[in-house]
Amino acid sequence: MKMNRLLLIIIIGSLMVPFLAKANNNGKTKERVISIDFNNEKGALNKMFNECVGAGRANEGLRADWQQQLAYVKKACGFRYIRFHGLFTDDMGVYKEDRDGNPQYNFMYIDALFDYLLSIDIKPFVELGFMPNDLASGPETIFWWKGNVTPPKDHDKWGALVRNTVQHWTDRYGEDEVKTWYFEVWNEPNLKPGFWTGTMEDYFKLYKYSALAVKSVNQDYRIGGPGTAGAAWEEEMIDFCVKNNVPLDFVSAHSYGVNQGYLDEYGNSGTVLAPQEFAVSGDVLQSRKEIAASPKPDLELHFTEWSASYTPFDPIHDSYHEAAYVLQKIKQVGDAAQSMSYWVFTDIFEESAPRFTPFHGGFGMLNMQGINKPVFYAYQFLNRLGDIELNNPDNMSWACKDSKGNIQVLAYDFTHTHPGDSVNNQVYYIRDLPSNDKGKLKINISGVPAGNYSLEVYKTGYRCNDAYTAYYDLGRPNQLTQIQVEQIKKLNNGAPISGEIVKVEADGLFTKELAIRENDVYFLNLIKL
Repeated sequence: MKMNRLLLIIIIGSLMVPFLAKANNNGKTKERVISIDFNNEKGALNKMFNECVGAGRANEGLRADWQQQLAYVKKACGFRYIRFHGLFTDDMGVYKEDRDGNPQYNFMYIDALFDYLLSIDIKPFVELGFMPNDLASGPETIFWWKGNVTPPKDHDKWGALVRNTVQHWTDRYGEDEVKTWYFEVWNEPNLKPGFWTGTMEDYFKLYKYSALAVKSVNQDYRIGGPGTAGAAWEEEMIDFCVKNNVPLDFVSAHSYGVNQGYLDEYGNSGTVLAPQEFAVSGDVLQSRKEIAASPKPDLELHFTEWSASYTPFDPIHDSYHEAAYVLQKIKQVGDAAQSMSYWVFTDIFEESAPRFTPFHGGFGMLNMQGINKPVFYAYQFLNRLGDIELNNPDNMSWACKDSKGNIQVLAYDFTHTHPGDSVNNQVYYIRDLPSNDKGKLKINISGVPAGNYSLEVYKTGYRCNDAYTAYYDLGRPNQLTQIQVEQIKKLNNGAPISGEIVKVEADGLFTKELAIRENDVYFLNLIKL
């Protein structure tokens, strides 16, 4: 009898929870309010978010579909630099030696690629690597395309390769252009034997020869490193350069939002989205602190790779969760970095080999068929913000205006929904994952000049510009027909979800209320007529 009575109490109590919750909120739906003053300016918007974007390797940049996608992403998202691996790998045909060991240089493939980049107004963030086979000290390689990751057999020949390449760019594009570029030495040399078979000291030797070679062409050219995974070797790098009088213009590093491992091009180990509030962004903030406390406190900081996960087989990259995740990390970083280069812009990316399915957890903002993923819209919305940021106490939004008096608000919800270590991303994010209600989002803007405005509201979230879920509804086929590709594109084309003409009265108050769910992203564009 006591057990039955206890069970009855538990059941009644559980049924009462939603009513008690509602009562505790005075019977009202939960409301998040963003209050902004049109005249309360913070200053120029920091656009570090689209300073640079990543791509897989140089040779992929010779493909027509890669170039078409880059032009599309450049136009929509405004990226100004691009970084990729494999510039000196043999498939770019840059370096070989004759039978007597004399170096021979060939820049035809590089010219074709760099000419195209500059033609669409995107500059190279040059990664110097990997090792040409004729210059390599060993046979060790990485990835399907076999980038050699050994130190040079002759550092003088490596320095000459760098110097001749930089001189070629100077002759072809001019000093003023190349002065605007960045030169980064190697990629993740702390991942041994993945990207580098040598020691940290071996990397510093490679860096020294590279830096002196670049500066021998022009002292104003910018060079840096170490481009390490997990933001490693930064203090050691600065210390080495100061003690040995080696040029260093910026520090670069990488960070990904999972706690286990660093390199998994085949997606076999399983990843779990880190639950820590400052995953990724904490690495950036710590790096800035280390630089500030160093003998070179004013160095630029560039995170030349980052994302939620470091493997190109992680379905979080395809999920609507990625859009809110990216915005949250960029917001947390603030002014700490000069760039945060999202890895990468396209799923035309072949670290482990050509892709076999249209949505496989690839890094890209677009899949191989050019379908926009939700993270694409996060960057498109950021790029649509006006140049003047307004003061805004809300920690999950930006409010801006432009010189024409138009107003933009980018607001999102980031909720960490991953169940934890018991489930890998590869299992969790391939599911249909409905988002839970987070109540109402109310946006109040005071001081708006009176008049008529066109209000456009854009969104990405669960089943709204959510291409993966549309693909899921088709049964996740291994191949998509042309009709299916067009169907998914049409469902997720980024068109406004609503539009209206609004009149702002003399009191200057604009108000908009929206329903918001977990990991929704909204972009409001208020255009003065």
